[in-house]
Amino acid sequence: MSINMALAVISGASKGIGKALAQAFAAEGFNIAINARGKEALNALSGGLREQYPGIEVLALPVDMSVKDEVLNFCKEVESKIGSPDVVINNAGVFLPGEILAEEDGSLEKMIDTNLYSSYYMTRGFSSSMIERGSGHIFNINSIAALKAYPGGSSYCISKAAQLAFSRSLREEMKAHQIRVTAILPGATFTDSWDGVDLPEERFMPAEDIAQSVVDCYKMSDRTVVEEIILRPFEGDL
Repeated sequence: MSINMALAVISGASKGIGKALAQAFAAEGFNIAINARGKEALNALSGGLREQYPGIEVLALPVDMSVKDEVLNFCKEVESKIGSPDVVINNAGVFLPGEILAEEDGSLEKMIDTNLYSSYYMTRGFSSSMIERGSGHIFNINSIAALKAYPGGSSYCISKAAQLAFSRSLREEMKAHQIRVTAILPGATFTDSWDGVDLPEERFMPAEDIAQSVVDCYKMSDRTVVEEIILRPFEGDL
């Protein structure tokens, strides 16, 4: 599959897995459209990509992916300024520790808004142009938490299980339009989410490995789709 000057759109791209995804697709020659809430980190990433890969276009916009109108406006601005995406990566997410019966009121809603609805609305925002073209690949960066609940992460697990159901449903709908859908379910990955945890870096997967798995899935022929991929630290879950 030729990927010269294709467009990859990545949400929540200022750090962690999202940042690694932006760097990986830029290295493959993609134009890049990224968003995040943190404007300073987002500008630093976009500036670095432009400097390192001067042959590509980079569009970076501050967006709160938990807000429907901001998500849809982002989609419109991307398509008007840089075109229809070949790759859409729903990566924006938030983790709030807590237990169902004890967590702060609104925790579940906040995680559903960010972890599920952001994927739903960004996909809908770009789907018309992708369907019209009859090609594309949608990646949903999920979590092993969608498959395995754990104490202290109950509402996060709920939100990620819902996102996985979204990805599976979308896969069935997009078959008729020649658009591939892949859910990525990583375990513990070395990102800012683990700040303050007293564990060695070697116990975590590097974000670059998650990004590489996405690039590798995209590079497969149009006759193949990886529906779901589970990645865990070599020694297992934390």
